[in-house]
Amino acid sequence: MGEDGPGHSTSCERPIICRGVRGATTVTENTREAILQATRELLMGMIILNGIRPEDVASAILTTTLDLNAEYPAVAARQLGWHDVPLLCAHEMAVPDGLPMCVRILVMWNTSRSQNEIRHVYIREAAALRPDRSTQMPELIAEIQAELAKLDTI
Repeated sequence: MGEDGPGHSTSCERPIICRGVRGATTVTENTREAILQATRELLMGMIILNGIRPEDVASAILTTTLDLNAEYPAVAARQLGWHDVPLLCAHEMAVPDGLPMCVRILVMWNTSRSQNEIRHVYIREAAALRPDRSTQMPELIAEIQAELAKLDTI
């Protein structure tokens, strides 16, 4: 307990705050496996770049464009071990000339990181949505694939 009583810390630790982590990717075809594979890849990139643990996640919203309906993208999060995280799937608005075949994720994450320390992930064709935040680093893609391969052997 800090000097100011319960709930007050006298250390220099930053408080835990709920922050949003965004990500988007595209899917090659409207099939269950294509949606799940792309969503796992995106979510794993968000996990790796930010050090996200499921127990620190308040909730997540996963959306697809209207042309993707073969599977709920939240199934991919469950496949990655997010069994206790509240997940919600929805469709994006049908905006003219919007990026088709797109999965977007918003993770509400309890963290001590500041807003500018959060790494948002935009991969595949979705990198065009936020060129300032696109994540096409070959090293990250290789690490994502290695982590997903480990899960396939379990």
